[in-house]
Amino acid sequence: MTVSELNIDVKPLGKVAVLMGGDSAEREVSLMSGSGVLQALRSSGVDAHAFDPAQNQLSDLKRDGYARCFIALHGRHGEDGTVQGALELLGIPYTGPGVMASAIAMDKVMTKRVWTAEGLPTPRYVWLAPDRQQREVVRTVPDELGLPLIVKPPREGSSIGVTKVRGYSDMQEAVLLSARYDPDVLCEEFIDGEEVTCPVLGQGADAVVLPVIRIAAPDGAYDYQNKYFTDDVKYQCPSGLPEAEEREIQRIVLEAYRTLGCRGWGRADLMIRASDRKPFLLEMNTSPGMTGHSLVPMSARAAGISYEALCLRILADAALDTPARAAQGAAHP
Repeated sequence: MTVSELNIDVKPLGKVAVLMGGDSAEREVSLMSGSGVLQALRSSGVDAHAFDPAQNQLSDLKRDGYARCFIALHGRHGEDGTVQGALELLGIPYTGPGVMASAIAMDKVMTKRVWTAEGLPTPRYVWLAPDRQQREVVRTVPDELGLPLIVKPPREGSSIGVTKVRGYSDMQEAVLLSARYDPDVLCEEFIDGEEVTCPVLGQGADAVVLPVIRIAAPDGAYDYQNKYFTDDVKYQCPSGLPEAEEREIQRIVLEAYRTLGCRGWGRADLMIRASDRKPFLLEMNTSPGMTGHSLVPMSARAAGISYEALCLRILADAALDTPARAAQGAAHP
């Protein structure tokens, strides 16, 4: 699908701010995502402008007459509900999920609690609050989760601060690394198998799932460097999975998306356990990457949606948690 096939009139979209950069550990990736989105929107005739919250006050958005925002921020102060809350107060519609869904999805522990309560499959875990990171506590985690296991900061993305722990002696160092990025530490059961990801567009009953992507990283290391700065990772889209398996993954992802209250767009990451082909949800990204290596554009392409059309569709779905404020914001930019 191209922009012309979308049949969206860009004039009513008004002046658009592409929020990029920010002050999170994922700033560099956000700048790459935002630049791609900005170029795509401009090529579609949108009056789009770059806006870096690390260099400008968000209140400037109202002063400068922006009618809506495309959030291309990643990580803290970008997809954790804080920017979303500020835009709610300003009455400026924005892309992606609202305040609550963004805040929950950003916290992998809270996400797991919600999914587990709803009976959705996610790896077993141990949450280490700051007062539970003493050596004598940390060394008992493998007894509960087995080895290898994954240690990660629950409120970071792009595989920042993540360690695959293979032995008891590696636990403390992994926890210390994770704690550099987040005071809490998430220890997660390692699922031995294939990694896949699956995007969703839309909201509620109208939400649609895009094709599944199968990811094959060198030595299984789908880390920050391999995600964004090398061409060593192999992606399969179409995934090549059996049709029934792909449909089941898409069903779980859609349910996971709706359960968190997501809207606009998102992307779920999963592992398929090799022993029984059971899929496990790892996390939900509510402001996914849009770089040249990013996965949502890749999946959209396989569904016949161009990068430009994808950006325009996401922008057209910009909204507020309170529809009345959205109408008010549009009337009084």
